[in-house]
Amino acid sequence: MKSNITVTFFSNYLLHHQTPFCEAMIKRIGANFRFVATEPTPEFRLKIGYHDFSDVSYVVYSYKNDDEHKKALKLATESDVVIIGSAPDYFIEERVRQNKLTFRYSERFFKEGKIRLLDPRVFMYHYKQDFKYRSKNLYMLCASAYTAPDCRFILSYPEKTYKWGYFPETALLPYDQIAKQKQSGDKVKILWASRFIKYKHPEDAINLAIKLKAAGLDFQIEMLGIGELRQKCEDTVREKGLNDVISFTGPFSPKEVLERMRSADIFLFTSDKGEGWGAVLNESMSNACAVVANREIGSVPYLIENGKNGLIYDRKDKNSLYQCVKKLVENEPLRKTLGKNAYDTIKTVWNAETAADRLITLIDCINNGTPVPFTSGPCSKD
Repeated sequence: MKSNITVTFFSNYLLHHQTPFCEAMIKRIGANFRFVATEPTPEFRLKIGYHDFSDVSYVVYSYKNDDEHKKALKLATESDVVIIGSAPDYFIEERVRQNKLTFRYSERFFKEGKIRLLDPRVFMYHYKQDFKYRSKNLYMLCASAYTAPDCRFILSYPEKTYKWGYFPETALLPYDQIAKQKQSGDKVKILWASRFIKYKHPEDAINLAIKLKAAGLDFQIEMLGIGELRQKCEDTVREKGLNDVISFTGPFSPKEVLERMRSADIFLFTSDKGEGWGAVLNESMSNACAVVANREIGSVPYLIENGKNGLIYDRKDKNSLYQCVKKLVENEPLRKTLGKNAYDTIKTVWNAETAADRLITLIDCINNGTPVPFTSGPCSKD
């Protein structure tokens, strides 16, 4: 699909979760696509294996010098389409006044609860950013299944919210090749891969192991990552006598994490609503893992059809995670079916190439006043 439109994507910095989409856009519109990074990649992300995209040909680094900043401002005003995520609003103020097509790109607004809207500062922030220009040519690309409900709650983006997300590098191998890597060993391999921080709830994986071990099931949990809670988790595992069923590894590069996913039978995703999207879901599904994920995670309602390509549990039900994982540990055919369907979901729908094609179609539909043809997946109405 070719198009002559110019599209500029503004965000704080470029992540490996975004580069596949950027490269897919370049395939379609070439130099008419640009990414503007408004700040350098944080050191903590580099320490956990993120790439340093400080010299990419299609990126404008607005923070580096005056020339780059002026270039970014020009793109903001003159591009046919601008997508803006975590970047200063002054970049789009003029184009919104001129009623040029603009997409915001956001995770859920109220991770800490809608009561936050009672804070005058939060209220004014959303008024200026989301409500004030609700009648303008301003749309929302939802990087969470909970973004559209938040928009409706504050009466913003009326009939202008579309499913979106992150489209990380999935390095799709042939399914049969991945399936062979999951056949080694007798124990069911369970992977938890994240930062050891509060809203990721690594303790849930440990509590799960206690129950699975008590039930006499044959499994091994690998907990991959670093973070402030890792030492505490290691101490708990040692105190509870779980060293035989839980191991700690990492940090690894994004590529190495994908390799670990290929040999895992089950992937645990235990974050709460603090997880805006959760790109490890895309990645684990693309590697044919049978995923068990908390419903509060932003990507889960978009990517998982419960019982078909993964299992969704309710973290408020203390036994829900255990019941889902127990079912999968005991049922190899179900694990394989969910893993294959998960793989197909990423291969056919939730990937950067499809997202780029659909975004160009969505732009054409908005410009021409025609209905959007997608009923599910990226760029369908939410």
